[in-house]
Amino acid sequence: MLKVLVTGVWICIVTVGAAYFTAQYKTEYDPMLQKNAHLEGLDYQSTPAINVPVLEDGKIYGYIVAQFVFTVDSELLSKLAVPPHAFIVDEAFRLIYSKADKKFAQLKKADLKDLTEEVRDRVNKRFAADIVQDVLIQDFTFHVPSSMRDNIVENAAKQAAAS
Repeated sequence: MLKVLVTGVWICIVTVGAAYFTAQYKTEYDPMLQKNAHLEGLDYQSTPAINVPVLEDGKIYGYIVAQFVFTVDSELLSKLAVPPHAFIVDEAFRLIYSKADKKFAQLKKADLKDLTEEVRDRVNKRFAADIVQDVLIQDFTFHVPSSMRDNIVENAAKQAAAS
């Protein structure tokens, strides 16, 4: 009976000791639990959605709705007097607006990569520093309102009949 009691106490002491030293080791060496660990590295920031009209021949063919996410060094972001959100939205709008036409729906995968890289490069050029590390696309859609869709179909039918 005494051996069973001593064995039980021994098991409890070893278990409590192992749990204590594991917790000590984990808090000391785990970078996620370190103070200020969340302030180091990259920070992901989201931009508001933008609506870019697709114009050609004086007509609106629809709207491109896009939203971006960008990565920036968190220390650098806290030191900036002006956050880069507005610059990313501005550059993305200018770039999409200049390239969007009625054939814009035929985008290739490489086009989106080029678009995000060009937005990043233009924003960094405006800041005269490598502030934005990467630009990612969160949403990217082409929207044609139903009234515009009906007009496009009617105009296409008229042009086909005239030819």
